Amino acid sequence: MKKLSGFLRPAIFAVLIALSLLTGCSKVAFEGTDITGVDFGGDFTLVDHHGKARRLADFNGKVVALFFGYTHCPDVCPTTMAEYAAVMKTLGSKASQVQVLFVSLDPERDTPALLAQYVPAFNPGFIGMTGTPQQVADVAARYKVVYQKQGSGADYTLDHSAGSYLLDRKGRLRVLENYGAAPSVLAKDLNTLIEE
Repeated sequence: MKKLSGFLRPAIFAVLIALSLLTGCSKVAFEGTDITGVDFGGDFTLVDHHGKARRLADFNGKVVALFFGYTHCPDVCPTTMAEYAAVMKTLGSKASQVQVLFVSLDPERDTPALLAQYVPAFNPGFIGMTGTPQQVADVAARYKVVYQKQGSGADYTLDHSAGSYLLDRKGRLRVLENYGAAPSVLAKDLNTLIEE
C-alpha cells in the first residue's frame, strides 16, 4: 500500500476535522436524555377519557409528551402534570402543536369518567388514556415503564417509572425527561422538537 505524501496527510486530517465539527454542530441538543433511534416504543391503541379508541398515531403532526401514571398518585403524577400545564403556558401559541397524553397504569380505578375529571383539570387540552389491564401492561412494556401495586384494598398505591417521553411529529421517541425536570427544561426540549 502506498504511503500518503507529507502534503496529503495534513489535508486529509483537516477535512476529517471539518466533517466531525459539522456533524457535531448538526446534532440536536436536548436538556433531557436524547434517546433518538431507540428500538422500543411505537404505536398503540387505548381508550381516551371521552371513551373513544385512540391510537398514538392519531397525534402524528404534533409533538407528544407521553406520561404514565395514575390518578390516585400522591406526588409524582400531579407534580408532572402541573409542570406540563406550566410549560403549555410558557409555549404560548406554540402550545397548540403539543399534545400531552396521560396513560393510566391503574385501569382498575382509572375509568374514562375519572380520567375526564382528573386530566383536563391540569389543562383542557390534555388527554387521559386507559384500557384493559392487559392492554395497559402491553403498552407499558413497550415503553419500558415498570409499575407494581403496593398494598391491598381500595387504597393501594403504585410504584412506577417517573419520567416522561417526548415524541416528534412523526411519533418517534426522542427525549426521556426525568421526574422533576424544571418547566424551563421541558419547554426548551418541546420547542426544539416543534422547530424541527
